[in-house]
Amino acid sequence: MLTQEAALAWIERWDRQQEGYLPDREARFTALIDAVEALGRPDPVVIDLGCGPGSLSARLLERLPAATVIAVDADPLLLGLGRAAYPGLRFVSADLRTGGWTEALGLDRPADAAVSTTALHWISPEELQETYAELAGVLRPGGILLNGDHMDSSSPTLARLEHAVHQRETDRVFGDRRPEDWRAWWDAIAADPAFADLNQERSTAGASHHGSESHLVEQHVGALTKAGFGEIGTLWQRGNNRLLCAVRS
Repeated sequence: MLTQEAALAWIERWDRQQEGYLPDREARFTALIDAVEALGRPDPVVIDLGCGPGSLSARLLERLPAATVIAVDADPLLLGLGRAAYPGLRFVSADLRTGGWTEALGLDRPADAAVSTTALHWISPEELQETYAELAGVLRPGGILLNGDHMDSSSPTLARLEHAVHQRETDRVFGDRRPEDWRAWWDAIAADPAFADLNQERSTAGASHHGSESHLVEQHVGALTKAGFGEIGTLWQRGNNRLLCAVRS
């Protein structure tokens, strides 16, 4: 039985390993939530794409307690962890790469915003356009997508400098004392008997990731443009860690 206390401890450990790859992760969270708040609605409907265990969704509700946040992911273990930790959040199991995923959201009005952090790069460029097109169908005109992720420039020199800036910040923050990495966190989860059923479910859910598919900012901009988004630009950036914003036409 996974208790709320245990789930919160595992999510805190998740956050620390994520910060090993993103030392300014909290600054990106803050910029993203600032943008949602700047829409001017105290009760926005927000869809969290590839929510993992709900780290961003929980922060959104802390800032905007009247918001409706729908957290979407395909990984049953991360969803189970989030549901145990945050019983007030609504988690939805759906694969963003599969057509019709928005039907599971149960929206009673168009969403004001969709948000994502460190998730959409797993989707191939071809599937990404379909994901964004389906998302456009449930966002209101003027609604926004906010995607915080590692996104490289296609320019070799810019990409090299972006990586250098990111690496120097990582070295400044952690030096040789890096947090545990992604693989170590998952190995620890696999060894915990409390996750036996969820690990078994995960092994057959097709939720694992294999490489970074859409790692160029231009891939996202192109897919968003074809999906019907108008204004597209970077709201916040440090190295290749950026917050991309797209406005639904």
